[in-house]
Amino acid sequence: MTSTDLHLPRGATANAQYAVDIDPKLAGWTHSSLRVVELAPGGSHTFTTGDSEWIVLPLEGGCTVQIDDNAFQLLGRDNVFADVTDFVYAPRDNRVQIASGAGGRFALAGAKCERRLPARYGPAPEVPVEERGSGTCARRVRNFASADSFDCDTLIAVEVVTPGGNWSSYPPHKHDEHRPGEESQLEEIYYFEIDGPNGLGYQRVFPSREGGSDLLAEVRSGDAVLVPDGWHGPSIAQPGHDMYYLNVMAGPGEAREWRICFHPDHVESTGGYR
Repeated sequence: MTSTDLHLPRGATANAQYAVDIDPKLAGWTHSSLRVVELAPGGSHTFTTGDSEWIVLPLEGGCTVQIDDNAFQLLGRDNVFADVTDFVYAPRDNRVQIASGAGGRFALAGAKCERRLPARYGPAPEVPVEERGSGTCARRVRNFASADSFDCDTLIAVEVVTPGGNWSSYPPHKHDEHRPGEESQLEEIYYFEIDGPNGLGYQRVFPSREGGSDLLAEVRSGDAVLVPDGWHGPSIAQPGHDMYYLNVMAGPGEAREWRICFHPDHVESTGGYR
């Protein structure tokens, strides 16, 4: 894919329903999806999950999520830099309504799946938070739907907050081949927000094979980057501006697992991965 295909600036996929709308057809792959819905005070949004499972994740504000006869109240948060948030899992083949009295912005992380798991609430206090790396590679990882923290069929999703001036998603790594016990094949979406006015960051993706994905992009709040294949990292935060990204991953493998391969020219001890 070209750099134009991989970097989706804010508004590039917007439509009447969503500020961000990335589905497998647009991305040119088979599983991973991401939507961001913006609700005015008193607003609501209804969608059908179809052949995918979804997590409703507040980016800003709280909401009520109605799935069949189940109603889940999400307290949400002021913004993505404030703290972890609670969330709701919505199974495939369902109708979902999101309503917000005060308004807000809500991410819908999705993945095509086979199993229909029960609708569930994910409490914020139960989200594993990991301080990863050190020095200029230090960052905070919120493993709200990592492969070993929350049960989904195929969907894997985490949040990362990188302090201004630091690198994350480093060393460069990949997950574009199915190699049992060593590497899993996963399509990945990065959705970015940058703290403070005029903040920016940089994202690198480079080929792991001839003709593979190649990108060096300046990213700002509301941008997304697609990683269908290739080495990805670092993600670089502008000094003075913390960088947030939401990672959404899924793939065709039978096992739901996140196994990665590090670039041989980089050393893992430089700060830890992601």
